[in-house]
Amino acid sequence: MIRKSLFTLTLVSALAIFAKPVEVSAQAMESVEPFKVGTFAIDGVPTVGLVVRDDSLIVDVADANRAMELLPAYAKISIPADMLGFIEQYDYGLKYRVYEVMNWLVEENLLSGNTPDYIHPVSSVDIMAPILYPSKIMNAAVNFYTHACEGCNDDELARRTAQRQENRGVPYLFLKPTRGAVIGSGEDVIMPYGRDRIEYEVEMAIVFGRTGKYVSADRAYDHVFGYMVAMDVSDRGGRPPGGYGSGSDWFVGKGHDTFAPHGPWIVPKEFYGDPMERLHQITVVDGVTVQEARAGDMIHNIPELIEYASSLISIFPGDVMQSGTSGGTGAGRVQRATGSGYLIDGETISATIEGIGTLTHTVRAETSIPSDLSGAQLPPTSSYRD
Repeated sequence: MIRKSLFTLTLVSALAIFAKPVEVSAQAMESVEPFKVGTFAIDGVPTVGLVVRDDSLIVDVADANRAMELLPAYAKISIPADMLGFIEQYDYGLKYRVYEVMNWLVEENLLSGNTPDYIHPVSSVDIMAPILYPSKIMNAAVNFYTHACEGCNDDELARRTAQRQENRGVPYLFLKPTRGAVIGSGEDVIMPYGRDRIEYEVEMAIVFGRTGKYVSADRAYDHVFGYMVAMDVSDRGGRPPGGYGSGSDWFVGKGHDTFAPHGPWIVPKEFYGDPMERLHQITVVDGVTVQEARAGDMIHNIPELIEYASSLISIFPGDVMQSGTSGGTGAGRVQRATGSGYLIDGETISATIEGIGTLTHTVRAETSIPSDLSGAQLPPTSSYRD
């Protein structure tokens, strides 16, 4: 009986060798169309999606992949359930499966007309912060010449810029909280109770895709996954007098909830190009343009920032580094529609980076705090400022 079974197995195996093989597609090495990636609430569930067709459609990439796998030509390869997993695996083969999904959608004409249920109009989903949540957000402080000379006239700016170019030093980086601070496009920016010196700062956010330590500027882009829009919302009220370290306080200035808007999605680096050639960032408050800059205004370029950051601390997939903002912030007392340099309740901020997208947020002021606080909380700015 055993011999007969072995004979049958051998015969079947031999026939399989000479039978016509099932055609299996080779993984795509390029995508026929560019895409962006983000996190979206679809039916109440955070979902990784591809942003396609001029940011008009969201493809639930895991569901699209499962639909494609029903065809015998495609091997079964799972898509990570969250953006951190997606980024971690992207440079290790996942991107070619995503290209394959994208190419299949285009070939089957699934992105136009009567689309399947895993493709959604962008207007029908809630846009979340792309990464929930980075392990760290590294920020470049005063990294644009115009921001280093807020309120300067043209002659003063030219003189100060020339001086800084001769002695750039090394970048100044600070860390910002993630969970609590990170919000997605459309969520409100909350001004903490009594804190009335809040300002906007549009910044390009670099999202890392590979682990690294002592990454040279020449190898910096090898560690990048992509780029997104960010805002470094800041509280310029500082610390009250008395106690240790009165005056400036980076935790007070940068650490409040909602002070790290990210998104609206990430552009993988292969679809963006060199940010030092392409970067164009703009902030609009209540319809008035208050910031506009290009990469040429940067004091330290993005590869230099990456080299410096990674000389201090290892970078990991999903980590974020923000490259700084230009002149035109509230601290520079920009004339806007309200006539105020700082943000006020009810204003709308839009931060745009050309080729990536726009973050839009409404500013809301906290109107009260719990009645049982002991007095150790951060006080209103007006209690110690003129």
